[in-house]
Amino acid sequence: MSEVYQMTVAGCKRELPVCPVDDKLDIAAFIMFGDVELTERSAAELLGKCPEHDVLITAEAKGIPLCYEMARQGCRKYVVARKGIKLYMRNPIHVEVKSITTSNVQTLYLSEEDYLSLKGKRVLIVDDVISTGESLSALEKLVQEAGGNIVGCASVLAEGDAAKRDDIIFLEPLPLFFKG
Repeated sequence: MSEVYQMTVAGCKRELPVCPVDDKLDIAAFIMFGDVELTERSAAELLGKCPEHDVLITAEAKGIPLCYEMARQGCRKYVVARKGIKLYMRNPIHVEVKSITTSNVQTLYLSEEDYLSLKGKRVLIVDDVISTGESLSALEKLVQEAGGNIVGCASVLAEGDAAKRDDIIFLEPLPLFFKG
C-alpha cells in the first residue's frame, strides 16, 4: 500500500495519497472531485472567513467544485479561467502559469463575456490548494486586466510556505514532504 497523509478538513477526516513531484519532494494529493461532503463543508467554512464579494473566480480544473459550491451557497456567480480556448470564447484574454502539480507552463483564458462580468466587481479568487502561488498570481493578473477588484484569495489548503502567508484565507495547512 502506498503512503498516505491523514488530515481533517472542515470536520471531514481524509487520507491523502503521498505522490512524488521529483527525487527530492513528495506532496499529499488533495482531490475534491467526487467528494460532495468535503466540498460542501469546505465551501461553508471558507465563506464564513471570506470578505463580501460579487463574483468568484477559479482556474480550471481542480478548483471548480469548490468555486461552484461557494457560489451556490453565497453570491450565485462564478467564472472559470479555462486552460484552452473554446469555440464559444470571443476575444479572450490570457496569462501563463506554471503550477507545482503540472509539468509544463500552461495558459489560462477568460472569454470576453467572463472578463466583462468581472469589471468593477468585488472578486474573490478561489482554489483548492495554494502552494507556490503561481496559479493565484495568474488569476490575479486576469482579474486586474479585466478591471475587477480583488477582495481576497481563498483556498481549502495552504501547502508548504503558503501556510505562512498572511494575504490568503485557508482552512488548513498542508506540509510538503522533503526526501533525504
